[in-house]
Amino acid sequence: MSKNLEKLTIEDVKKAAAAFGSAIKHTPVSHAITLSRITGADLYIKMENRQFTASFKERGALNKLLNLTPEQKKKGVIAASAGNHAQGVAYHGSRLGIPTTIAMPLGTPFIKISNTEELGAKVVQVGERFDETAKEALNIADKEGLTVVHPFDDYDVMAGQGTIAIEFLEDVPDLDIILVPVGGGGLIAGIATAAKAINPDIKVIGVQSERFPSLYRALNDEDYLPQGSTLAEGIAVKTIGEKTVEICKNLVDDILLVSEDEIEKALGFLLTIEKTVSEGAGACPLAAVIRYPEMFKNKKVGLILTGGNIDTRLLASILMRSLVREGRITRLRVELPDIPGALSIISSIIGNKGGNIIDVSHHRLFTELPARETYSNITLETRDAQHLQDILDELREEGFVVTVNRNIDM
Repeated sequence: MSKNLEKLTIEDVKKAAAAFGSAIKHTPVSHAITLSRITGADLYIKMENRQFTASFKERGALNKLLNLTPEQKKKGVIAASAGNHAQGVAYHGSRLGIPTTIAMPLGTPFIKISNTEELGAKVVQVGERFDETAKEALNIADKEGLTVVHPFDDYDVMAGQGTIAIEFLEDVPDLDIILVPVGGGGLIAGIATAAKAINPDIKVIGVQSERFPSLYRALNDEDYLPQGSTLAEGIAVKTIGEKTVEICKNLVDDILLVSEDEIEKALGFLLTIEKTVSEGAGACPLAAVIRYPEMFKNKKVGLILTGGNIDTRLLASILMRSLVREGRITRLRVELPDIPGALSIISSIIGNKGGNIIDVSHHRLFTELPARETYSNITLETRDAQHLQDILDELREEGFVVTVNRNIDM
């Protein structure tokens, strides 16, 4: 056992759980019956989106604050974050009467700034990029005597996050596997420490976006290659923590990568089937079950839904795109003769079959078709893929040339 590993124990996690009292919710576990049937695994979801700030980050932030010395509490703390970590530090710092400063990058959306300020924190905007912001936060800490609350590479923070495992295994003691989203590694380090102490046979597996595989790279000695943005922005961390990676090397059983399409599909499933809102990072465990079904078949699997803070416009887009994938909203291109009543025939066929026309655009000029022909783009709502197919069959039997285009910019 490494020296670093000895710095975090199950006793640290139990101490954090006892200190929390009612300040942290024992979040519910949902037995995902329908998703279990779809995936072939027996799935249980730990709903960390039910915390006050809608994220598990509260746990680590609060434990760090509780372990400060009286002098540190008096002088205050600083954290570099524009997301869930900022909210957790601000909320519990204000609740405990500890002065809290949050460093955010220049250009951070105003709503994030105002939300953090409403929780009682002072916000300073420094640095164009987040790494510059984090560096400036350290400078401010040195200048003003503040204590830095790191989002993941801190043993008190890890211990706080590990309380999730204690709760989860109290509610579902016989889990075979726990799937954990991984960014900087604080969450999985804490969970693995606690879960393995409670049940040495349980497997703890990390999940990351293919575009930000910080732990996967560290374990496989790979360089970072920029690949754009990710829906799982909460775990879009370039480099794993120095402390967290040592724990992961000892206790994490595997690390799986998932694609953006799989994360989006998982978000849609959580919303439409589980009726719960998840941010991209929180959907990664389900995305892993979707991608690697044989690995989890007939296993009792715990999924950590880490938070529910997702942009509402993005959420609306994901919902509409999921309807397109399911065949419930489709755009058809229908070629038809340029004669009176042609479009009404199409409308009648769709209506008689129970379809709902959402939008129609009729094109005469900007088309490669012969002058006596035209086409219509019809956005159509149906019950399911089979209902759509029935309508397509009827249109084609009537002689219309119909092309299905699901790549819709909703």
